[in-house]
Order: sequence, then structure tokens, then C-alpha cells
Amino acid sequence: MLKKLFTITLFAMLLSGCATSPTGRRQLLLMSSGEMDQMGAQSFTSLKKDLPIEQDPKINAYVRCVATAITNEVGGDWEVVVFKEPSANAFALPGRKIGVHTGLLAIAQNQHQLAAVLGHEVAHVLANHSNERVSQQTAVSQGLSITQAILSPESELGQTGMGLLGLGAQYGIIMPFSRAHESEADIYGIDLMAKAGFDPRESVALWINMGKAGGQTPPEFMSTHPSHETRISDLQKQMPDALKLRKAALAKGKNPQCK
Repeated sequence: MLKKLFTITLFAMLLSGCATSPTGRRQLLLMSSGEMDQMGAQSFTSLKKDLPIEQDPKINAYVRCVATAITNEVGGDWEVVVFKEPSANAFALPGRKIGVHTGLLAIAQNQHQLAAVLGHEVAHVLANHSNERVSQQTAVSQGLSITQAILSPESELGQTGMGLLGLGAQYGIIMPFSRAHESEADIYGIDLMAKAGFDPRESVALWINMGKAGGQTPPEFMSTHPSHETRISDLQKQMPDALKLRKAALAKGKNPQCK
């Protein structure tokens, strides 16, 4: 009986949250965009309290120049913050939030390489990867919680429904994406940077730099990403289309000059 209830619960959730990603992959999205935006805003507020923020106006102007060129392609008012952190990292969150660590600027050696990173991160948001990740965890955990609540409503598992939002991560929804998500964000991201007028060929140079910087241990930004060879191969396959998008962008006068 309990097994049947568990199966029915998960099946109903799957049907109600079925969606399709930008590359045609099936997704489970159980959270509303408003809920995800709220989670993203809360996480970003926590980060701004806990991490030092870069005050150098030149660094901030440079990062925001690149970020604005990218976000102009997707619309909305995005908040961009540069954190004074040595790790080669960047992220984008639901609710139009972008964070960049100063350590990334030593590896992303020009505006095009920084745009490759930011395009990739914004692509995660546009493709609803955070929603998908939370939804997958929620689907399994809620099914288990229902069963556990019936068996032992006073148990720890039976009382952790609201704890799903944290998912064990320090800042809520900032958790490693799957390799499928990363590959999808690579393809979506290279097109996005090209539409903004950046050179997509620099995305390959960026990941080569990342690999050199990491040595035997990849930088934090790459910890759950596909191998260098797979990533570069996928980017090169997408490159002809991305170059066409950049050519069209340049024809429209989109030629960022971020320094």
C-alpha cells in the first residue's frame, strides 16, 4: 500500500511538472518562477553579507560592462556584484542575480572569455536548471516524507518538508549542476555571448586557461563540469552557428568594448 502511494505521488508530480529545456531535453519543474526568484534573491542577500565585495570602480565597471551586454540579450534588470574572492568562480541565480569572483579575472583574460563564463551562467538560469535540480530532489524527498510520515510522523524525516529548500547547501540553491546541465549551458551560453557581439572562439581558449590553472585539481568553477576534451569538442561543434550569430550581431552594431 505504501509503495503504491509513493509511486502514485511521484507520478502525479512528474505529470504536473513536465517541461522541455532549450535543447529539447525533458525537464521536471515543480517550482514556480516566483518561488525560484525568491530563493535566488535570498541566497544572493546571504552572499553579500558573508563575502567581501570588491570596491575597485574599474573592476566593477569592466565586469558590469560584459554582464550588461549579455543580459541585454535576455531582458530584465540584473544585479551584478563582484566578490573579492580568489577562486575562479562566477554564478547566476534566479531573480536576475550575477556574482563574479575576482579570481576569475586572472583566468578569463579578456572581455570575450569573461563573456563565455557569464553567458554560460545566465544560460543556467534561462534553462531553469536550478528549478529542475530542486524539483528532482523535491519529488523524491516528498515521496519519502509522505511514506515516513505515515510510518512515523514524529521522525526527523517526517519533519523536514521545509528543509528541502536548503538541500544541504550553504546558500540554498547554489549547488553543483549535473554534467547534462553544464553541457546544455555551454551550448546555450556560447550562442548567447555571440548574440551580444563577443567572439565565441574565445570560449575554447577560456577552458584551456581553466585547465592550466587547475593543474591536477580543476578550479571550483569546473568541479562538476565535463572533461576538457568533451567541452571543447562540444563548443567546436556549435562554433559555426555561434559565429553566424556573432556576424549578425556585429552587423547590428553590437560590438562590446569592455576594458
